[in-house]
Amino acid sequence: MHDDYTDYDATGLAELVATGQASPHELLDCALAQTAKLNPSLNAVVMQREDTARAMIDAGLPDGPFKGVPFLMKDLKCEARGFPTNSGSKLFANHDWTYDSEMFTRMRRTGIVPFARTTSPELGVGPVTNAQVYGGPTCNPWDLTRTSGGSSGGSGAAVAAGIVPAAHGSDGGGSVRIPAASCGLVGLKPSRARLPAGPASGEGWAGMAVDGFLTRSLRDTATLMDACAGPDLGAPYAAPYMNESFSAAMSRPPRKLKVGYVIGTLEGLPTHPDCNAAVMKTARLLEELGHDVEQYTPDANLDVTAMMEAWTITVACGTALSVRKRVAGGELDESLIEGITRGALVYADTLGGMDYLNAVNEIHAFGRRLAAVFMGYDVLLTTTLAEPPCKTAHLKPDIEDFVAYRTGPNGCFEYSPFAAAFNASGQPAISLPLFWTDEMLPIGVHLAMAMGEDAELMALSSQLEQADGWADQQAKLLSCGGILTR
Repeated sequence: MHDDYTDYDATGLAELVATGQASPHELLDCALAQTAKLNPSLNAVVMQREDTARAMIDAGLPDGPFKGVPFLMKDLKCEARGFPTNSGSKLFANHDWTYDSEMFTRMRRTGIVPFARTTSPELGVGPVTNAQVYGGPTCNPWDLTRTSGGSSGGSGAAVAAGIVPAAHGSDGGGSVRIPAASCGLVGLKPSRARLPAGPASGEGWAGMAVDGFLTRSLRDTATLMDACAGPDLGAPYAAPYMNESFSAAMSRPPRKLKVGYVIGTLEGLPTHPDCNAAVMKTARLLEELGHDVEQYTPDANLDVTAMMEAWTITVACGTALSVRKRVAGGELDESLIEGITRGALVYADTLGGMDYLNAVNEIHAFGRRLAAVFMGYDVLLTTTLAEPPCKTAHLKPDIEDFVAYRTGPNGCFEYSPFAAAFNASGQPAISLPLFWTDEMLPIGVHLAMAMGEDAELMALSSQLEQADGWADQQAKLLSCGGILTR
């Protein structure tokens, strides 16, 4: 089993268990061996709980679609008894949970075997994963000098390298899609409230944050989404009804769609030539598949800048709230938090309640403006990032100017100018691994559709996977043992 473990996605491994060709303990042995081999270079897997995982197997796993498949959870939220978290921070290190989140409960019903957490930047802030609690950055298996993305960077690195075939993530500004793009994986952000957020969270970042998954195959994402989708008790939002499952949508072609592709950012700024090439390649492929494709130039009235400024206010306030609640009125040891978190505290202290409410209003107003774009197009096509995955030192969270880190020159939004727009609007969006540079770096292609069009987005993604699949490219990394040496 060890020799061909990485040949299978999660669906394939589950079939081995179901047919008696492998046992859950054997698959866990494989995942632990991969962790021991690869994690010293990647710095992606933390808080290992082998005994907890073994006990779950011995107690009997649910008869779900992924019975016996090893699995990893992001070291942020996804509260689960027996799986403490650091939230990417020394201040929050080794926090034990006394309850299971609804997201964890639904994932467990699939039969997965969770055995560890994956790295995240402190409190999930940033498109790279670099935190002092883990001793440094999480590296990209395609190039160890580059980031695996953020904030679900550990999950992205672990899945791409073959430690597990699928892992949990979360996305409040691209945090599933950015690692997917950086690591050559599938990363879906579903419509707002498609997945549960309770019981502890009323909403994440003014409704912008949602859980998700990093996978190598689209069918694994579809199965996980089908198992976990649906409102939970007391949810403040409700996603539009889906008249078919994600898996069913994969089995049919999409309707003929009108696609608008964007060269450059939504604000008209240039993007890397490799990103432009990825957009044009995908646009031509979509045209060959029978869709109506044309270039779209965003109107200045869309005002992405205003949304990004509001997003920054909202996240700064959320970050400061988490820290203040953690210290509970006591004295804060600032050495336990990153520079950017200290910056969030300072910035949040300059803001009042009216500033926060105005920011939330601006985010939702932007969502209405972006929704209007989809009156003329079914699909908006961009890349996920404005350039290939950056070096691990870039966007290191030691800067103490929170606004500059987010929206300043060479900041987060310049690097990732697309993803957060669809957290603000709540629309479904997906990053697909449809392009690699000449240097063998993945470039994620980003597809977004109107609110509630999750199934159609899955059907379109399946059509692209069948027409120009990415498994062969992923296999090149796995055949090198999980890390591409240069």
